[in-house]
Amino acid sequence: MTRKKIGLLGGNFNPIHNAHLMLAREAARSLQLDKVLLMPENLPPHQDKKTTIAPEHRIQMIKLAIAPFPELDLELCEIERGGKSYTYDTMRDLTAKNPDTDYFFIVGSDMVDYLPKWYKIDELVKLVQFVAFRRNKAVKSTNYPVKWLDTPILKISSTQIRENIARGIEPVQLLPEPVLDYIEKNQLYRS
Repeated sequence: MTRKKIGLLGGNFNPIHNAHLMLAREAARSLQLDKVLLMPENLPPHQDKKTTIAPEHRIQMIKLAIAPFPELDLELCEIERGGKSYTYDTMRDLTAKNPDTDYFFIVGSDMVDYLPKWYKIDELVKLVQFVAFRRNKAVKSTNYPVKWLDTPILKISSTQIRENIARGIEPVQLLPEPVLDYIEKNQLYRS
């Protein structure tokens, strides 16, 4: 029996943008993954208070953004579980439900520096393969097993998009048109 290879790209996705899609699609291609699941977090564990919009809006925007890409899908386990979204809890649950699947957790190179601070990191690395995209050549080494991928990184941030929208600037090139239409229709991120 062949094992499935599934990538996971977690985040707040407030809102999802073209850099998220590029990283997910490049991971699917480079690692020959069956799927990459975009996984919106419920509450980020690394911040005490983060202002975000309702999960329903973030989920709908992800659905709109990934619709054209058969290699991408949605994973809602962290939203459904509620509370803080610890990757260890997520991977423990997913590997128990899907023992025939190898998981690849996709992060930016900046997150690799924080791996020592991740909740139950030593147990977590036994459940999932971390995959990181190099943002530049000067990446610090890590004691944790990380598979490195090289790809151009789009310099787009959800914060930048929200700030532009609040100032009345349409971020047309930064996110998929259906997502921008959804934001406008629902009057999201207005000041």
